[in-house]
Amino acid sequence: MTEDTTPYDAASSGAPPSEPTLEALTAAGFDLDALSEEQYEVLRALAPEELALLVDIRGRLDAAAPEVQAHADVAGGALF
Repeated sequence: MTEDTTPYDAASSGAPPSEPTLEALTAAGFDLDALSEEQYEVLRALAPEELALLVDIRGRLDAAAPEVQAHADVAGGALF
């Protein structure tokens, strides 16, 4: 954690949970169906910057997936 971040407990005591955050994560391809209520609360309390980072990482992972999948199919994953 850096000096600019707020611990989860402090961040969650302010504004009400954000359903648009969960909607944005679902739209980005995150499967939220198996999460506990406590995990939902953590996600709802994300700062806009944290949400943007997660969505960006997910996008980059998805973009790399076809190449990784092709290696696994052709080489049986021997390259990894």
